[in-house]
Amino acid sequence: MRLTFLGTGTSTGVPSIGCGCETCLSDDPRDKRLRVSVLVEHSGAKLLVDTSIDFRQQALRAGIRKLDAVLITHCHVDHVFGLDDIRPLNFRYGAMGVYANEIAWKDLKRIFRYIFEPTHFGGGLPQLIPHTVVKNAPFSINEALEVTPLEVIHGKLPVIAYRFNDFAYATDLKTIPDDAKDGLRDLDALVLDCVRIKPHATHLCLEEALEHIEELKPKRAFLTHLNHDIMHVRDSRLLPDNVEFAYDGLVVEG
Repeated sequence: MRLTFLGTGTSTGVPSIGCGCETCLSDDPRDKRLRVSVLVEHSGAKLLVDTSIDFRQQALRAGIRKLDAVLITHCHVDHVFGLDDIRPLNFRYGAMGVYANEIAWKDLKRIFRYIFEPTHFGGGLPQLIPHTVVKNAPFSINEALEVTPLEVIHGKLPVIAYRFNDFAYATDLKTIPDDAKDGLRDLDALVLDCVRIKPHATHLCLEEALEHIEELKPKRAFLTHLNHDIMHVRDSRLLPDNVEFAYDGLVVEG
């Protein structure tokens, strides 16, 4: 299993427009964060979790040449507004499976109505094969990788976390229901939401994220969806030995 962090930033990205804080002015590349997304590779299968608003830039930087599927966590701008940029991959490899829960599909079909209800001629459209995921109902991609959707709560919005064998990715959440906690145990690596140090209304703060990690006991944990309150070197001292702040371009293997 191989995870590549394509983006690790919150919805505004880091640096944040117009901000002169220490993190936004940092020269450390680990403090430069595109919007959150991750590439999962296993046994020849390549999966993208979320087509972030920065997907084109991320794909070029990471050298992505082919994807087998796209998994959507939820339909917020920073997570899905790069969907149109899968078109070059469609040109080469045809239609692509896209997986999301029922709530996300309702919004995706509204926002990207031009894809699902074409009304014009000319101009390429993304070629999607829609699949609806159901929490705790595993499915496989190319018979190479089993994926288990788990439902977490982002404010009041159900969001899908994904487990891949003994890796899991859970971003944009404030609450982890008990059944999802059961699905996040016995992990080699857990990627977990952590928007900032101080509490937030709809995301985990650092203290809450570390409490979940202590309870779930993954061997390794990586915190993502970071805003500019978190500075990589300065704040890494706050973390236990098995936890680190993810950064754009970080590769995790296991």
